[in-house]
Amino acid sequence: MTISFKVSENTKNEMIEYFKDKKRPKTPAYAIFQADEEDTVVTLYESSKVVFQGVSADIDAAMWKQREKHLNPTIDIKEKNSDNKKEKKEIFIDPKIYNSSSIGSDEVGTGDYFGPIVVTAAFVSKDNISFLESLGVKDSKKMTDDKILEVVPKIIKKIPYESIILSNEEYNKFYSTDINMNKIKAILHNKVLCKMKDKYPHDYIIVDEFAKSFIYYNYLKSIPNVCRGITFLTKGEDKSLAVAAASLISRYIFINEFNKLSKELGVILPKGASTKVDEIGTNIVKEYGFDKLSYIAKLNFKNTDKIKEMCK
Repeated sequence: MTISFKVSENTKNEMIEYFKDKKRPKTPAYAIFQADEEDTVVTLYESSKVVFQGVSADIDAAMWKQREKHLNPTIDIKEKNSDNKKEKKEIFIDPKIYNSSSIGSDEVGTGDYFGPIVVTAAFVSKDNISFLESLGVKDSKKMTDDKILEVVPKIIKKIPYESIILSNEEYNKFYSTDINMNKIKAILHNKVLCKMKDKYPHDYIIVDEFAKSFIYYNYLKSIPNVCRGITFLTKGEDKSLAVAAASLISRYIFINEFNKLSKELGVILPKGASTKVDEIGTNIVKEYGFDKLSYIAKLNFKNTDKIKEMCK
């Protein structure tokens, strides 16, 4: 994935400062720097154009886009996204995979500052394909949260699944320079898949691709029990009902956990990592203290620095 847009001088200066210790030794022509941010390569050009490339490009681009909006609210950001071009092309759905008995896994919450990460593996047999289609699972991306809360209870009565909820407290303990977001995702996917693979006779094990297979397995090199023979699919929700079901179940659990957290704090928490998140986070810190964030938020997100700045 490649995302690019232009930034203003103040955002540009912040980026230069932020990435000063993450720069690559070689700089492309006309670039101020090229740096590594986990699984994203970030290049800032003299023209003020910034390019994000890689599996996590959307997450990092969204964070800097929000920073640009915060610093320069009147400027219209024109973003170019390689995925938008791809989406115009018809997605090829392999009938062998789509019509098979499969175990699929997907995750939710990795782009949200507040709320947990939820990873689910679901088993969909050939016999249950028409059942899921009748509920609209084939078009799962079009489902609103209200629709998910209505449909998923019907799914979980019939579709076997395993889910893991990683709280923010656990996430903040795990996350480090050696354990990034994608490594955490790989470990969680592996756990739920290992629980499912021997229980249900399947033709495929499918993961919605967030890292190339060799990178995914490299993340798991220190794990004793690794689920192998995985088919990695981009846009897996469109190509496998097992992945789509896993995604909806993960989302259902995430919504309920998110609502619980909002109720606990007495405030409607915003999803994502926008400037609204910064505002709510600042109010929470002022009321409960900064330590509260380690229980409700992912501290490595750039929102944390913004909240600290706003609390000064």
